[in-house]
Amino acid sequence: MITLYIDADACPVKQEIYRVAERHARKGTALKVLVVSNSPIAVPRDEFVQRVVVGAGMDEADNWIAERARAGDIVITADVPLASRCVKAGAEVIAPNGKRFTEESIGMVLATRNLMDSLRSSGEITGGPKPFAPRDRSSFLSALDQAIVRLTRSGFGQAASG
Repeated sequence: MITLYIDADACPVKQEIYRVAERHARKGTALKVLVVSNSPIAVPRDEFVQRVVVGAGMDEADNWIAERARAGDIVITADVPLASRCVKAGAEVIAPNGKRFTEESIGMVLATRNLMDSLRSSGEITGGPKPFAPRDRSSFLSALDQAIVRLTRSGFGQAASG
């Protein structure tokens, strides 16, 4: 079973995730989608989609996902510290703009994030992230599809025979 964890409170690609997951489920991939948020979010009435509402604390959703993500899972998040924790646990991690977080890239991404956070807290104006663009949505769809195919080829998400 492949589990897709969505860090859902500010995720702009939830509908795309549902469509890709449904397509792979119809092709026989065993997967489930967990939509993790601090408050209830509407989710499709599909048997493979489940809403998980955690406490209202600052990092409750992140901690819930990080405690469960492992090899064979996919985590969708723009949160760099959460991405780092999940990559270390062996999960595939994709940002909503389609960028993959990997063991090779996460150190530099985390260092850059921490530097920018430090500059902002000292009063520096840093500009923030680029706005989400249609090209980001397309890149995300491709990255998610590739991750599911990669995991399936590695033996994850195979339907039990019998």
